[in-house]
Amino acid sequence: MRLGIVSDTHGYVDHTRPAIRLLESLEVDQVLHCGDIGSVEVVNLFSAWPTHFVFGNCDYYQAELREGIAAAGQKCHELFGDLTFEGVRIALLHSHEHQRFQQVLDSDEYQVVCYGHTHVADKTTRDGKLVLNPGALYRAPKHSIAILDLPEIKAEIVGL
Repeated sequence: MRLGIVSDTHGYVDHTRPAIRLLESLEVDQVLHCGDIGSVEVVNLFSAWPTHFVFGNCDYYQAELREGIAAAGQKCHELFGDLTFEGVRIALLHSHEHQRFQQVLDSDEYQVVCYGHTHVADKTTRDGKLVLNPGALYRAPKHSIAILDLPEIKAEIVGL
């Protein structure tokens, strides 16, 4: 299974469209959005895949986003997603809640932690778990996404 991971779109449709084209070319099966979605218009761009969304600190209109995600047939996990694909347990969050983020990093429950907020792409291993930030599609020196292949837990940061 191949997951596309994005973050920090901040409602910018024009910045998100190139990422959509890249996800199409990389033939992802599902998408994880690590927060700061910004608008229902951005949600609708992900209609080609089952997409899992979490809210970030700049998702001010959560009720509208929640309704838009549901109307698009997608999944809203509020502030934290606990997902399992191909037997791999993944934590999905924005990381602006520092205590929760630290608890997830310290936990042995997850094999992968996908997060956003920093607008800096990062792929590290911590205590045997992959910690992955896809970077940002807005307000970043270089826009990027991440690809995660499961069950082998092989990740790559891909610039746009």
